[in-house]
Amino acid sequence: MAKLHPVLLCGGAGTRLWPLSRKSYPKQFAPLIGDQSLFQASARRLSGPEYAAPLVVTGDHFRFIVSEQLAAIEQAAQAILIEPEGRNTAPAVLAAALWLAARDPQALMLVAPSDHVIPDAEAFQAAVAAALPRAAQGDLVTFGITPTRPETGYGYLELAAEAGSDTTPQPLARFVEKPGEAQAREMLAAGHFLWNAGIFLFSARAVIAAYETHAPALLETVRAAVESAETDLSFTRLAPEPWAEVADISIDYAIMEKADNLSVMPFSGDWSDLGGWEAVWLQTGPDAAGNVCSDNATAIDCTDTLLRSEAQNLEVVGIGLEDIVAIAMPDAVLVARKSEGQRVKEAVAALKAKNAKQATEFPIDHRPWGWFESLVTGSRFQVKRIVVHPGAALSLQSHHHRSEHWIVVQGTAKVTVNDAVKLVGENESVYIPLGAVHRMENPGKLDMVLIEVQTGPYLGEDDIVRYEDIYARD
Repeated sequence: MAKLHPVLLCGGAGTRLWPLSRKSYPKQFAPLIGDQSLFQASARRLSGPEYAAPLVVTGDHFRFIVSEQLAAIEQAAQAILIEPEGRNTAPAVLAAALWLAARDPQALMLVAPSDHVIPDAEAFQAAVAAALPRAAQGDLVTFGITPTRPETGYGYLELAAEAGSDTTPQPLARFVEKPGEAQAREMLAAGHFLWNAGIFLFSARAVIAAYETHAPALLETVRAAVESAETDLSFTRLAPEPWAEVADISIDYAIMEKADNLSVMPFSGDWSDLGGWEAVWLQTGPDAAGNVCSDNATAIDCTDTLLRSEAQNLEVVGIGLEDIVAIAMPDAVLVARKSEGQRVKEAVAALKAKNAKQATEFPIDHRPWGWFESLVTGSRFQVKRIVVHPGAALSLQSHHHRSEHWIVVQGTAKVTVNDAVKLVGENESVYIPLGAVHRMENPGKLDMVLIEVQTGPYLGEDDIVRYEDIYARD
């Protein structure tokens, strides 16, 4: 049998998990549960002898993070499709289907968000295998999770009255929007409602036919964007002009709620979309007192509380707390009642209104060559820690407003300053005068770390003139 093609949707912002999840580095790339990111765990869960390499749909800002995180788990994508801007799940899924169909019209695709938690990967793969025959016959299969509580944060799937075994795909009666608490309790007691997981299995041909029937205008614009896509390094950039005309709509509204060849595959294993800090608290596993603490957090006489420090040298201590979430980052701290977790997005909106960079910008800035973080900032100076991966190189560049002093603290840097090229080892430094054309590279096999001291009247990241860049950035 042909291999199943995983399609990982990787473009969300995850504002309800602020401050750990932000627009510049959303929750799917963070190690929220365990040592791997949610994206890496999703890629590993949808891998094996029966699976092809993943097809990833993401945004421009995340393209190098995707490839880097896949490489870290010894995987590579068969393609990374770059959306010019986010347009919800219906266009993203259709772009992936059209890309696959151009190479194999019979391709079967398993579409999954990259920020879900499914601890029992083997059980989930068994559910996928049970649904494959229906997908191969032309059904659009959606996965429903057996509910364990009257959850008001999820949409539901109502199974038809004639539904039978929960080990095979079942007929669907209707979609149910996110309910109130009373309705959620009634549906839980009824026993034939499932949480809508937003995971789908179908052939590329079948889902394209569904778009042709139910969303022909969307099919026309997305097809134009795919057919005019351009290759950029190892990425496929969907054409921006037709994509600008693409409707912003979910696949449920565009296709699934209208299709008559839909079936539901029940899954009774543990699952979460980590839609808020209460879900993280639940999935991490509270102790006997109901507390969850990170390595740098301590709870004293607390109950039902999540304490988490994301800074190595920052200790969080809670005393006498109940139903509290406290998340500490180097540049922002969230304190809220756990039961009010869905209001975190209000905090993000409030910070945006006051132009606080913490609303959207992560304290660590990830780049294709590695990452950097600002350690100290003053009126005319800034100190950064810069990490450059093996074989990586920053662009050949100059600055109009600042000079730089680099001190290597780990590894060896190959440094270009105008016409001079030299190796700079640990405990050695080099000065980059204002206006000098310069570049740093890591010729070694381990990460190279340096401390950069910038001085000048303007220290913004947009003060860069690039002359050469191996990552094809402007």
